Amino acid sequence: MADSRIEWTEVTWNPVTGCSKISPGCKHCYAERMAVRLRAMGQHNYRNGFSVTLHEHMIERPLRWRTPKTIFVNSMSDLFHKDVPTDFILRVFEVMRQAHWHNFQVLTKRSGRLRQIAPQLPWPDNVWMGVSVENEDYLSRIDDLRSIPASVRFLSLEPLLGRLDSLDLSGIDWVIVGGESGPRARPMHTTWVDEIKGQCIDSGVPFFFKQWGGANKKKAGRTLDGRTWNDMPDRTPAAIAL
Repeated sequence: MADSRIEWTEVTWNPVTGCSKISPGCKHCYAERMAVRLRAMGQHNYRNGFSVTLHEHMIERPLRWRTPKTIFVNSMSDLFHKDVPTDFILRVFEVMRQAHWHNFQVLTKRSGRLRQIAPQLPWPDNVWMGVSVENEDYLSRIDDLRSIPASVRFLSLEPLLGRLDSLDLSGIDWVIVGGESGPRARPMHTTWVDEIKGQCIDSGVPFFFKQWGGANKKKAGRTLDGRTWNDMPDRTPAAIAL
């Protein structure tokens, strides 16, 4: 378990590390930069850099964490990457089912594979399933997500690279918005964020504004209209079975 500085989660769990780029949102991937750094520091789990790597020793870790947590699964990868075997995904989902006192947040850009193998997976109430959408070219990922029987379906609109004025929030339980950060960050316009916030308010969907981003994301901050927006789905981890 690693405490996370990601505003919408508490800790991260990475049974898989490494990924590959499939759409514009991947261009300046923070996880790739971090993997290179961790490899240089001698971290064993990043011995292969940003190549997809399965970590058998990590699969059952959440079962050892007895205090309920909100856990972001694979912050350094994509569980539905083509190089992650279906059997391995099944094992990860089984651990999430067993660790019912935690909430698990799973996020993918590979919604086609998610939709394909979803019928094979258990979908306990503590598994939140999300997709990343950076511009209107990838709205179909949301349609794929709507077909998944998850108790919480969420969107990560980060890095937001364009308007999403035709966003359909039916069947969606939570929306996260954020700008790209880092030395080559692409800009996010205020009007794009305001439109999404308005759609969330009109639809009664919790809205979480993560950051403006930019080269100095701390300086840019995360206030919108003079306040922070930290709304989350109304879900709490189940009590630990004694």
